[in-house]
Amino acid sequence: MSDMYDDGDEETRTEEPRRPSRARALWITLAVVIALFLAFTGFTAFWTERLWFSSTGYSSVFTTLVRTRIGLFLVFGLVMALAVGINLGAAFRYRPIFRPASPEQVSLDRYREAISPIRTLLLVGVSLAIGAFAGATASGKWREYMLWRNGGSFGKEDPYFHKDIGFYIFDLPWLHFVVDFTMAVLVVTLLGAAVVHYLYGGIRLQSAQDRFSGPAAAQLSLLLGLFVLVKGLDYYLDRFDLLNESGSLMTGIGYADDHAVLPAKNILMFIALICAVLFFANVVRRTWLLPTVGISLLALSAILLGLIWPGIVQQFQVSPSQAQKEEPYIQKNIDATRAAYDLEDVAVEDFKGETDLSPAQQAAELANTKEIRLLDPALVRATFEQLQQEKGYYTVADVLDVDRYKIGGQTRDVVIGVRELNQDGLPDDAKNWSNLHTVYTHGYGVIAAFGNQRGIDNDTQSTGDKPEWVEQSLPPTGELSKMAPGGYRGAIYYGEKSPEYSIVGKAGDDSEDVELNLPDDSETGGARNTYDGKGGVKVNNTFRKVMYAWKFGEPNIVLSGRVNKNSKILYDRDPRKMVEKVAPWLTVDADPFPAVVDGKVVWLLDGYTTTDQYPQSERGSFEDMTSDSLDDGNEFRTLPTDEINYMRNAVKAVVDAYDGTVTLYAWDEEDPLLEAWRKAFPGTVKDRDEIPADLLEHMRYPEDLFKVQRYQLGAYHVEDADTFYEGKARWVVPEDPNSQGNLQPPYRLSVRTPGRGEDPTFSLTSAYVPNGRQNLAAFVSVGSDASLDSYGKIQVLELPSGKAVDGPGLAANRFGSNDEIQRQLEALTRNSNVRILNGNLLTLPVGESLLYVQPVYAVRQGTSTANYPVLRQVLVSFGEKTAIGQTVAEAVAKVLDVELDADPTPGTGDPGQPTGTVDEQIRELLTDADQEFKDANAALADGNLQKYAAATKRAEELVAEALELSDQSASEQEQKTEKKADE
Repeated sequence: MSDMYDDGDEETRTEEPRRPSRARALWITLAVVIALFLAFTGFTAFWTERLWFSSTGYSSVFTTLVRTRIGLFLVFGLVMALAVGINLGAAFRYRPIFRPASPEQVSLDRYREAISPIRTLLLVGVSLAIGAFAGATASGKWREYMLWRNGGSFGKEDPYFHKDIGFYIFDLPWLHFVVDFTMAVLVVTLLGAAVVHYLYGGIRLQSAQDRFSGPAAAQLSLLLGLFVLVKGLDYYLDRFDLLNESGSLMTGIGYADDHAVLPAKNILMFIALICAVLFFANVVRRTWLLPTVGISLLALSAILLGLIWPGIVQQFQVSPSQAQKEEPYIQKNIDATRAAYDLEDVAVEDFKGETDLSPAQQAAELANTKEIRLLDPALVRATFEQLQQEKGYYTVADVLDVDRYKIGGQTRDVVIGVRELNQDGLPDDAKNWSNLHTVYTHGYGVIAAFGNQRGIDNDTQSTGDKPEWVEQSLPPTGELSKMAPGGYRGAIYYGEKSPEYSIVGKAGDDSEDVELNLPDDSETGGARNTYDGKGGVKVNNTFRKVMYAWKFGEPNIVLSGRVNKNSKILYDRDPRKMVEKVAPWLTVDADPFPAVVDGKVVWLLDGYTTTDQYPQSERGSFEDMTSDSLDDGNEFRTLPTDEINYMRNAVKAVVDAYDGTVTLYAWDEEDPLLEAWRKAFPGTVKDRDEIPADLLEHMRYPEDLFKVQRYQLGAYHVEDADTFYEGKARWVVPEDPNSQGNLQPPYRLSVRTPGRGEDPTFSLTSAYVPNGRQNLAAFVSVGSDASLDSYGKIQVLELPSGKAVDGPGLAANRFGSNDEIQRQLEALTRNSNVRILNGNLLTLPVGESLLYVQPVYAVRQGTSTANYPVLRQVLVSFGEKTAIGQTVAEAVAKVLDVELDADPTPGTGDPGQPTGTVDEQIRELLTDADQEFKDANAALADGNLQKYAAATKRAEELVAEALELSDQSASEQEQKTEKKADE
């Protein structure tokens, strides 16, 4: 074998070309078919996605994403491919002309011979393959790139490096990627060049001397020098990462980081710079002694300074006096965490926990029981379905929602669900393609009930077993239908349970409607309609039919006569998925909720901006922070990672349930992350002041945000570093008494809390218990009505640490150990086919303590779909007293030891409307008011607090009516005077 490298000029043997075998032809054909299949599938996914975005009016989002990702792919892929190609080509070009004969080189000859015929193809192929992989990796970093390009300032600086927080959130992640990518390029090219040099004799491992040829030494020294130089830059950036390092005590810089790790990073950075200079010098000197010493020094320093020294500092300086050493760092963590989770303005108020109420307070609380929500949204799904489902192919959400509506002049809590399509409920013989995708296409209307009422007599004290409906039946009737002329548009084409896809539109220009709209018992099955909304993609040509037939694996889309020039296809209709697609930078709340607004049904959703890069703020797992008995948190939702240390409710989203129109409104307009994304996707988010007033009334404080805040507030309600370090003031969310091993979810209801006025405030509420104990530590609530000033204001009522007030678990234990309660509950289960379901255990402020209220449902056992929970009893706990009653008022009266009047109507009867002149009417009203006050005083003296409260309220109403008449009379008199003056 010749020692001279065969560069392709040697004589080559010619052989008769062999005909490909059948097996080889088969494999080639199979490979081509697979490639075509993958290519067509990819094109179909891309093209149908483009059409979907176009149908929603968010084409700009799709275009921006595609351009950005393709741009990143091409730029970074090209950089990697060129770097690999140039270095591999250089290593081959400057290969040794002569190679000393050795066993090593002889063994490599066969590889050189095998590569020689395809070396150009191999060079290009390897470069492009590695470049494609690198480009795909870069394409996935579009979020970091767009934030770096569009990010601005937070207006706050970190306490250590005094850089704007925007640097850590917008710039640092992208800079890290660029540095890491550069290091990856250098590593790949270094390895590739080393392989080529070795293969062609530039590196001879078995040689006694001159193991590297001159070109090989120069090239490898240059690449190593660049790598170590970039590593020095990486050490520089690593210093800023210390502000987000998760430690055992907290997130951020601690004493050991500040006095050991940070100096070590600075030292390693300079050592890396020195090593880079030594490698660059080796390009000329070509001796590996100094570079070897330098790289050894860097490795040894990384171990000594980066690992051992911080450990020594932690063990011998910090641990013996950790509280004092870490105190200033803990304080910075506290301040940053409260700012990052929007907890700076939380009001923590002392709450006595006293159960002694004055007679007037007792009367007031007894009167207020009518506002307590009894319906449990997590239990009454079956009740709603069985009583209002109408047909088996309708259903509602697993957990219903709580909203508020103005009904009869009052704002009322309402449990509401959308009557969505459930195709599993169709008879088996009706489950054909035509029915599933062209007839049964949508649900219809909403079902709603008062949260605090039951029975058919519209009485809050009723012992009836059915909800008091606000909206019911098909066609829909009720209070919500009355809010718009002609009712609301009830067809639900876009919902949480919508089918995978539906084909809508007339089967022909003169054909009848085929979509079932309002079912009845007629021969036709009900009224039919044809969808005419803006949403959906037209499938009016063969190309689109083929695209969607391939996408959904359904040839009927091409073959069926139901799909024609009038047809549209509706898909990807889950409101949450829609918002995630049109705003891919948002983390969307897990609970879309419906509302009837301005004559239509809409879905409202909350969108969050999150990051894990807020300096010195405590990191936490979004899954862990939001998991409870109603949400296991196992669905990955935050972007780009599960860990976060900053969160804002940046956007309120609205999805029209009929035509799928998606509207995004900026909510937290001061959020720098939202500002950056609005620059990246201009025109996609409307200003906050564009939210219609009637829509604003139904927007509410988001549940996932509140869960995250209550999790962090459990530790960070403390603002003093010493107290935080001791950990004795740590609060936790209690376990749900109805679901062992799961945390109690927050509850949405109207409550009165100190300092928020006489009227109840629609709120999200939760309880805290001390870490490791079950007595109550605090009650937290946040104003949830977006139309009120109290919205977003978190209030914490903290009980004295020495006061033993039952937490939810202890209250549930009291219920379980009370003989009277158990006797009455056992009476409900005398029939062995009946079992008890405990509803949500609500915690409510009463006076200077807290009241627990829990509805009790009974349900027949078995798998029959006719079984549904029925509200039977109400349990109440106040202080050390517990009681059971058929109504809240009855149970509360028992724990307060007051008389419950059987007839809640106060006074001597309805005095009727006053008649006569205005002055006579005013005197009559005041006389009636005086009588009511007398009746109230008499009731108070008799201990009848319910009658006292009702009579007092009636008297106040009569006085207010008299004042209104007086003002009206004065206004009319003033107008007459002005008219005479004009004459």
